[in-house]
Amino acid sequence: MEGLSAKSKLAAVLWLEGFRQACCLHRVLILCHRSRKLLIRTGQCFLLNGFIFLGSIIILNSFIIPALYWILPDMCPESTSQEFCSFPVIWQFYSFLRHGLIQVFYVTWLYPLYVFSLILSNIWYNDIAKYGFSAMGRHVINKVDPVRQSDASTLQNAAGMERPTDLGRVMIGIGEQVYSVLLLSCFFLEVYVTGFIPYVGKALNFLLLSWMYAYYCFEYKWNFSEIGLDKRLDFFESNWAFFAGFGSPCVLPLLFFSPLVSYGCMAIHFPLFVLTATGSEAEQIISSRRTSWGGACFGRLQIFKAADSLSMWLLSLFALQSKRRLQEQKYL
Repeated sequence: MEGLSAKSKLAAVLWLEGFRQACCLHRVLILCHRSRKLLIRTGQCFLLNGFIFLGSIIILNSFIIPALYWILPDMCPESTSQEFCSFPVIWQFYSFLRHGLIQVFYVTWLYPLYVFSLILSNIWYNDIAKYGFSAMGRHVINKVDPVRQSDASTLQNAAGMERPTDLGRVMIGIGEQVYSVLLLSCFFLEVYVTGFIPYVGKALNFLLLSWMYAYYCFEYKWNFSEIGLDKRLDFFESNWAFFAGFGSPCVLPLLFFSPLVSYGCMAIHFPLFVLTATGSEAEQIISSRRTSWGGACFGRLQIFKAADSLSMWLLSLFALQSKRRLQEQKYL
């Protein structure tokens, strides 16, 4: 029982530490001060997602919809003659026309703007992470002893291990990126499905989303540090409490706003959390916290197990289909 209590307290400490690290937004100001390119790209992200996208939603809800209700009312105004009010089909037509005009605004402006913002923001996020990484002065990866001694050295060792060069290294990198996209896509599907589970679905959905966004935030840093996918997953799943805390502020808008507004809010503050992840020393922090608790360890939680199984199944289907096609071509 004492061991379980110590592990629970350590998990709580790491969760709070992860949450605190995510909220260290002063790092964003420091990095933006160091890099003009980072400041410009971050400002562009705020302009697109905050001023234009969220501004469009505010204009729709605060001005356009009230104006349509005033021009095309639901009920007969007191100043209107009773003869005109005796035709209910008119108010039904007004309601239909008002709803149609609102949908036209969504289809012709908000939805295309959402897709445009989604694509462009993902490109900008990579630039923001790259400029932030450069502003930290991490142009060169330090080579260290590959023997794993603690969680603080795990990712550093991974960066220092010898990897295939030239074409082989490029192919491995492409393969890891493709599998990472497939793995996270399957994990996102898992997150979506858990939202429909009765009673505990919302809480479980929030936890999984916290892990997913925390992984997204740190993935940019790990990519630039040339850390292998297996090392990333091992470190992430071995320190699940820290990353659950780090990802919690990222998904808070989902609890309070509609999907489109939530996206706009998350698109604004996601690059901030990417920069806080880039500027954090998660490995050293986690190691020091564990050392202060007598080196306690609560084991690896296989967060991506279901997504990994589904990804491998999909890849096996693809390989099987490719093998069948090759056999058919031989017979032809």
